[in-house]
Amino acid sequence: MEQQARYEGRIIENADEVTPAVLDAMAQAPNARLREIAAAFVRHMHAFAREVKLTEAEYDIGIDFLNRIGKATNDRHNEGILFADAIGFSTLVCLMNNGNNGATETAAALLGPFWRMHSPRTESGGSIVRSPTPGPELFVSCTVRDGKGAPIIGAEVDVWHASPVGMYENQDESQADMNLRGKFVTDAEGRFRLRTVKPAGYSVPIEGNPTGDMLKAQRRHPYRPAHLHFLLYKPGFKTLVTQVFVDDDPRLKTDVVFGVTRALVGRYESHNGPAPAPEVASPWYSLDYTFVMEPGEAKLPIPPIK
Repeated sequence: MEQQARYEGRIIENADEVTPAVLDAMAQAPNARLREIAAAFVRHMHAFAREVKLTEAEYDIGIDFLNRIGKATNDRHNEGILFADAIGFSTLVCLMNNGNNGATETAAALLGPFWRMHSPRTESGGSIVRSPTPGPELFVSCTVRDGKGAPIIGAEVDVWHASPVGMYENQDESQADMNLRGKFVTDAEGRFRLRTVKPAGYSVPIEGNPTGDMLKAQRRHPYRPAHLHFLLYKPGFKTLVTQVFVDDDPRLKTDVVFGVTRALVGRYESHNGPAPAPEVASPWYSLDYTFVMEPGEAKLPIPPIK
């Protein structure tokens, strides 16, 4: 085991001595990765305070902001993830860890604060509309392949999205539990199909929460462009978390969480003719999309809400 020098401490004489004292104290951690991350965090935080000449009043505001993030988080809402999304941190980490470390386009995207585990298993072609949800019908047909183009059989695919009024079911008491959520399994051709309603863009929560206060102070709009969420899981492959955005949404370039990349813009086609189901009125929409999974570890993320 790597031996660390015994920490003997020091008396702080001035501001310049604070950072090295903290780094010396934390250098005792036996986990090398913990030492690396903690040391970099302290160096950057201390450098930030020096760069902006942080006042004590501003320090108090910052601590209060962090405390409010914790208080605003509950089983139905994750303020920490929302804040990380709104400053582009979630997308940065996602792109750094996918698509050749950010050097190439990738189909991966941020998880977002609304994924729930244990979505209802749904037969391919089935509907994920579980309570009255007005909106144009959407028929989705997807294929899952590996990097060589071969179909991936038996991949589990979670799908979830906001309603046409811009709310996920955990935010909206008028929607049934697990409305617009479902879990599908790819067939022998790597395909799955589903029926739902066309999603709409929506505002992230901004009333009475610290992220909303930040957006208002920066005069930023709080909207996300319309999209479907997908999480693809199959042992032997890296879990793919992604979103497919509606191509005619006017806010593709100004997504409040900076989550739109070119690979994630789908082609949502409008139709006025006969639909795949006879009771469907025009106009209705279709989406065809192909996902590519990379070899790697199949690991599910920690659900941000229950």
